[in-house]
Amino acid sequence: MVEHEDGINPAMVERGRQMLHDDESYFLMAETFRALADSTRVKIVGCLLEQELCTADLAAILNYSESAVSQHLRVLRQLRLVKQRREGKLVFYSLDDDHVRVLVLVCLNHIRHGSTPDPSVAPILAVLEEER
Repeated sequence: MVEHEDGINPAMVERGRQMLHDDESYFLMAETFRALADSTRVKIVGCLLEQELCTADLAAILNYSESAVSQHLRVLRQLRLVKQRREGKLVFYSLDDDHVRVLVLVCLNHIRHGSTPDPSVAPILAVLEEER
């Protein structure tokens, strides 16, 4: 291991710098995690993992007012975590894409570490392990 006199390994520092992404990407990731730091929003995303739901159905499932659910959905929509589809007077919501589903399932697997993992996460975890 090559070290600088300050204990810094220049090769490792250079490798670390090459792995960095642009500041805007880190900002958007932080905003995404900030939005998902609210347990109500995570519950909404969880409800949408397998099906699309209208605002009224989400409100009934979560026992919240439609207004409260709509405010949370607005934040999730702005960050492209959910998308909407109108059908007459109803607005239906679903996950924006599979990346959101993967994010939630990997997080669930992480917090359940040590218990039986969700079988749908196994292929995702295998890919992540290969990238290491």
